[in-house]
Amino acid sequence: MGRLFSEYSNFDGLGLAELVRKGEVTPRELADTALDALERLNPKLNAITYMMSDYADRIISKGIPQGPFTGVPFLVKDLISSIAGYPTNCGSRLYQGWTRDFNSEIINRFNRAGLVTLGRTNTPENGISATCEPVANGPSHNPWKLDHITGGSSGGSAAAVAAGIVPLAHGGDGGGSIRMPSACCGTFGMKPTRGRNPMGPDNHELWHGMIVEGVITRTVRDSAAILDCTAGPDIGAPYWAQPPERPFLDEVGRDPGRLRVAFSAEAPGGEPVDEECKKAVADAAKLMEDLGHQVEAAAPVWDVAAWGEAFMAILMSNECMFLQDGAAMFNRTPGRDNLESVNLFLLEQGKEIKAVDLLRSLVVKNRVTRQIAGFFETYDIFISPVLAGPPLKIGVLSTDLDDIGEMMGRLLSYMPFTSMFNVTGQPAMSVPLYWTPDGLPVGVQFAAKYANESLLYQLAGQLEKARPWINKRPPLYA
Repeated sequence: MGRLFSEYSNFDGLGLAELVRKGEVTPRELADTALDALERLNPKLNAITYMMSDYADRIISKGIPQGPFTGVPFLVKDLISSIAGYPTNCGSRLYQGWTRDFNSEIINRFNRAGLVTLGRTNTPENGISATCEPVANGPSHNPWKLDHITGGSSGGSAAAVAAGIVPLAHGGDGGGSIRMPSACCGTFGMKPTRGRNPMGPDNHELWHGMIVEGVITRTVRDSAAILDCTAGPDIGAPYWAQPPERPFLDEVGRDPGRLRVAFSAEAPGGEPVDEECKKAVADAAKLMEDLGHQVEAAAPVWDVAAWGEAFMAILMSNECMFLQDGAAMFNRTPGRDNLESVNLFLLEQGKEIKAVDLLRSLVVKNRVTRQIAGFFETYDIFISPVLAGPPLKIGVLSTDLDDIGEMMGRLLSYMPFTSMFNVTGQPAMSVPLYWTPDGLPVGVQFAAKYANESLLYQLAGQLEKARPWINKRPPLYA
């Protein structure tokens, strides 16, 4: 390992790239510094499931493309996206060794931005959880308190960013999986609009358009800059998001004007919400008032019960297909030796979903989308908690329990706020504005109209300036 850059963790991704452009540090030195941090911290965090230092070496030796992030260390979530010649294990024993000979388009766009991928991050089995505790790899640990969860499903990515191993990392979000780990780890997480980022060529759509991909960052400007690099449909994309008037990075620091803001800390389905999450929302609403916005208590009204049934039909049928395909591809028989109980449950239940039932669930999805989207004709921004409580202790949300009812009940009651914007496809972000008295982060969710990430980045820049979080660092930090 060569010379290490001692100031590495004091910079965000754009800051590191600027040093590379000025010749003050080399990509090799940044990679070695990140690898050193990884080797020191990952034994405690279990955030990275396997190393790709040989891949990084090839990128650096070949010559890194000139982009906004040239030479910046990066990590890719071990789910959905393919990297040619390297496995995508999906946090699953059933899918161990799933290797393809091409890159997903979003990986190509990360590469063209100049990012240097060092490894892949931990994820729950097939991404099915609000915590990152796969049997295949063991749990990821929160750098703020190691016996607490990182959130899921992009939990390894959030932990690595929060701990300063890398300034940004890849994530995916089908029900909150960028926002929930960002909330648990005190990072910034933007769920882009449906159709904003490419899903191909390996995925046409996932969960009927509910899953999108993006990144987790420490700063707002890194999030905006990398979305500028990845945004835009790929060939054959089923969805299209209206392009922004200006680059997203240009929105950070731009005055959003006086916004019409609604807030609520009440869960849509009446699930109990921890007092600290309520305080976090009240604090955010007060901050918005102080910044000059028009703020009032209000929330979308939508058919929560009908959506709950429809969501399970969509989830069960999609996961059943994925698991059956994996079993056939590897000639493996699904069972407790290669699947956790949650996925065995989804597999068996999915077999019972009839085509007409799935179609009815999509009708409900479209109806709920219109109900929620209508709310944003009155309000520019909706504020809520990301989760119903602060980060929990590891083990509470285990997805390998025998009592399926208790397991699913715990999981769904912990995450009542995020999936509504996977349904509608609207952009939503987790902003690290609040910490509990015992030092755990609590993210606050801000959502806007479809295809209006620009407004969210304007607002996020304003919030970051008013309530800086860049120097709030967990006890375990690079």
